[in-house]
Amino acid sequence: MMRPMPATDRLPHALYRADQVRELDRIAIEDHHIPGRTLMERAGSAAFGLLQEIWPEARDVTLFCGIGNNGGDGYVVGRLALEAGLTVRLLQLGDEARLKGDALASAEAYRAAGGEVQAYQGLPQRTDVMVDGVFGTGLEREVSGRWRDVLEAINRHSAPVLALDIPSGLHADSGQALGVAVRALATISFIGLKRGMFTGEGPEYCGDIRFDALEVPAVVYSREILSARRLDWGQQSSTFSPRRRTAHKGDFGHLLVIGGDQGFAGAVRLAGEAAARTGAGLVTIATHPEHAVLSIASRPELMCHGVGSPQQLDPLLQRASVVAIGPGLGQDRWGQSMLGRVLQTSLPLVVDADALNLLAEEPLERPDWVLTPHPGEAARLLGNTTKHIQADRYLSVVRLQQRYGGVVVLKGSGTLVQGPSQRPTAVCSQGNPGMASGGMGDVLTGVIGGLMAQGIAPEEAACMGVCLHAAAADRAAANGERGMLAGDLMPEIRRLVNPGPMRC
Repeated sequence: MMRPMPATDRLPHALYRADQVRELDRIAIEDHHIPGRTLMERAGSAAFGLLQEIWPEARDVTLFCGIGNNGGDGYVVGRLALEAGLTVRLLQLGDEARLKGDALASAEAYRAAGGEVQAYQGLPQRTDVMVDGVFGTGLEREVSGRWRDVLEAINRHSAPVLALDIPSGLHADSGQALGVAVRALATISFIGLKRGMFTGEGPEYCGDIRFDALEVPAVVYSREILSARRLDWGQQSSTFSPRRRTAHKGDFGHLLVIGGDQGFAGAVRLAGEAAARTGAGLVTIATHPEHAVLSIASRPELMCHGVGSPQQLDPLLQRASVVAIGPGLGQDRWGQSMLGRVLQTSLPLVVDADALNLLAEEPLERPDWVLTPHPGEAARLLGNTTKHIQADRYLSVVRLQQRYGGVVVLKGSGTLVQGPSQRPTAVCSQGNPGMASGGMGDVLTGVIGGLMAQGIAPEEAACMGVCLHAAAADRAAANGERGMLAGDLMPEIRRLVNPGPMRC
């Protein structure tokens, strides 16, 4: 018997486009002779099992079923719920006469088990759980008319929602809501994880993501090259091994952090400490002269220099192994002169914040830098709008990398990393809304720069840094997301980069 892919115990790291998952489904059915009805039964069974796991006290279930295979999965859930003695209310959306194939067979089995089908006329006042089986992954156009009314009504209802495969209305590839999408508390995805579930609006609508491969043989997946790859700290942390007992600070690089124009001392200070907490051997800060004493007083381990002219950077650049520029840099004459001098060096760079805004005015390409824009900065770098960037983040990060070279980190919900290699775009599946506060991007700049200073290649450092940053934020959020500060990540970063008993 062929080995199946892992089911719901762990999420795979391979992500696919919707058309790729449909092809995997076809291969399983046609080449490996797994009947489509069998896959539908497995999907419905996995979904009902998850429903019972999350809501063990549920006694009243309302299902919304469309006319495709997603609706067919819903019919299987309905039949299993009936057999378990639950009260089932199945609301059919679309013309039931258009059901065909496996979906029709599942609907007939539901009716044979005593189930009733009602045409949608509105939602019940009370129900314990709602199951979304309206649309599958093939939706491409904006949801409108009666369909939009239904999805909006589901979102207004107080009952939690379990989405089958993907929340209805969410674009499986881009992660954007097509006008409106169901906000699920949990989503169970089948055969292959869809890349849009992990970036943009995807995490907001999917809730807790679970996966079941439906016992599809592993060999099936060799027929499709993954479209994106999911990153998490558990995967990335294996790079950190205990340090040699004879190690000294010179073994772990020297990062120069440049920024902090007048009134912006905090940004460069956060970046510097983050680099040190990540393990950089030495960290030097070059900041506006009025901030140097303040930075030393708050974190004396950082070597702080007041720099008034680009020429004063030269001795600092000679000692550095990597440069991070941008936190609090400003776009006035001082910031412009600092960036201009740094761009003349051959040192590897991390470029963030106002350094990106200045770069947008005079674009250039380099192979040895990591750019870390948020969507607004990305829009300026590409000469379009934030809305355009967010409409397809995967496409946006590819275009940024093609235009500017090196490695691009597109920050936001489901941060993306695109390097020059042939590896698929990486998406970080960790992080939380508590990160929506000032200084978080400065910490990320320091983390990535600190990793590069330790000799880690830019693309790997970006992937590791994004995951380390997000995992630290998730740990810090144990005390609450609201009110979480960028500085709260520092002790968590230190714990995470140390293997062994110290790391939880």
